[in-house]
Amino acid sequence: MPKYVMWGSYCDNVAEKRAPYRQAHLDRLTTLKTAGSLITLGPTQDLTLVFGVYDAVDEATVHQLIEADPYWENGIWTEYQVKEWIQAF
Repeated sequence: MPKYVMWGSYCDNVAEKRAPYRQAHLDRLTTLKTAGSLITLGPTQDLTLVFGVYDAVDEATVHQLIEADPYWENGIWTEYQVKEWIQAF
C-alpha cells in the first residue's frame, strides 16, 4: 500500500487549547496505529508543526483520516498538506 506524508500547522497556544481533546486524539492515533493506517505522527519540538506518515490505499483516505481527528475537528490543526511518499530505505 502507498505511504503518505502529512505536514500540518498547529493553532496558537496549542498546549493550552489541545488539552480538552488530547486524550481522544491519542486514543484515535492508537487505534489507527493498531489498524496499520498510521505509521507515526507527532509535533515538532516547538509545537508549530505536526508530521505524520500514513499507510493508505489512496490520498483521499488519508484526508479522511486527518479530518476525522479531534485536533482537526476542533481547530488544533489549522492546515495540512499530504504528499505520496516513496520509501527508499
